[in-house]
Amino acid sequence: MLNFRPVTKSFSHSIRLNTGRLLAGAGAFLLFAGALSAETIRLKNGRIILADSVREVNGRVEYSVGENTYALPKSSVERIDTGGSPVVTNSEAREKLSVPTISEDITASGDQSAASKVIHDGKVDTDALSALEGGGDKEIAGIAYFLAAKYEMTHGSMEKAALYLERAHILLPGNDVLLVHQASVSAQMGKMADAASFAERAVRLAPANAAAFAMLGYADLQMDKLKAAVKALKRSIELQPDAGVEDMLARAQREVQAESTFAEEATSHFKLRFEGGQAAPELRRQILEILEIDFNDLVRALNFSPRESIFVILYTDKQFFDVTQAPSWSGALFDGKLRLPINGVKVVDTEFARVLKHELTHSFIAQLSRGKCPTWLHEGVAQIMEPRSASGSARDLAALYIAQKNMPLNQLEGSFAGFSAEQAGLAYLESLLSVEYIRDTYGMGDVALILKRIGEGQSTESAMRSTIHSGYSQFEQELTTHLKQTYGG
Repeated sequence: MLNFRPVTKSFSHSIRLNTGRLLAGAGAFLLFAGALSAETIRLKNGRIILADSVREVNGRVEYSVGENTYALPKSSVERIDTGGSPVVTNSEAREKLSVPTISEDITASGDQSAASKVIHDGKVDTDALSALEGGGDKEIAGIAYFLAAKYEMTHGSMEKAALYLERAHILLPGNDVLLVHQASVSAQMGKMADAASFAERAVRLAPANAAAFAMLGYADLQMDKLKAAVKALKRSIELQPDAGVEDMLARAQREVQAESTFAEEATSHFKLRFEGGQAAPELRRQILEILEIDFNDLVRALNFSPRESIFVILYTDKQFFDVTQAPSWSGALFDGKLRLPINGVKVVDTEFARVLKHELTHSFIAQLSRGKCPTWLHEGVAQIMEPRSASGSARDLAALYIAQKNMPLNQLEGSFAGFSAEQAGLAYLESLLSVEYIRDTYGMGDVALILKRIGEGQSTESAMRSTIHSGYSQFEQELTTHLKQTYGG
């Protein structure tokens, strides 16, 4: 399943709620009609900033977002509009390519019932595994380890699955399907070089294995080996047509076409791709310097460091939309790579820096949570890392929670795409408020631990209970009590 979210040029800026007008709607949400108004700063480079208030001081435009104040040269501003509704993003814009689904099982002759008995009472029986391996039948023992790996994959424990698959491969070294599953697990763990290595070995063993070529194409695409990805994906489709692989191929071909003349620069953690005439050296230097600073901030905040380089690709607006097929209002995108349109951008100003930090945070979250993080947590963490605060809207949010008309978190796990602009704006604010409360009450370490436990296979509620000792209902009651005590009502 493709799962992408564009970050708009204007969302990342505070949303003001007007509690005077309420909408009644499905789910009894208390929504604010016509209420998400803001001051709109339109820059000459085409970017938009939404702020709570704006004023001109000594040739500069100062604007506030929540409790924070920023400034930019008046010469960079085309005009300032009063009022209007912010453009909000939806979680579909974080279009992260999904690891291809591998449905093939390994087969062997003989009675396999003994192998199936290694899974019982809701866990893998390691003693039974050892006994089967000691019995001398490598086929049955290999199948048993494979079944143990599948069980762990289903329950989100990729580290255990990888160990069981490695043991199965030692017992059945000529099995290409095992190698394809090893490639899949490695990819889900963010180890793309390992995934490509396993897939390459699989296609050498079995040149007619379509899944092996699909995995190889996926890994190559994530590592920005675009021409190799196109070749592998085409071969996979020739062997076995598949709609998901065809979508991936189309995407890879769009990237090849758009980026055929791109150059590349690299730092310790990033590989920056760009068209020389569109991205000035000073702009590239600033982007990489800020990303490196942000990277170190996120490592400290989340106690996690990605092991492979993160690709950052700079486009003209046309290239961006041609490659990503994103909505016309989007302004940046993370899909495993950070994709940024830079038409007219000459320097990294405050707002562009916030976009960089926001999108890089999504990259960390996706890897730390193994792509399983719910939307509210994804967006909440990304917003606090920009940094952003819900404090400017806290009193209005308090009224919402006290009236028990907030949008429940379990309804914010999936995409925000079906929401109206008002609902989506409120969903982002509640996401920010919730994560900000966890951070302020329990510490950023517990936010990171929740993400880690989600990545290990726990549901979001289970991860919250084992970390802050509250599921959704209890957490929302606790948050409401805090808001009531702080803001009254």
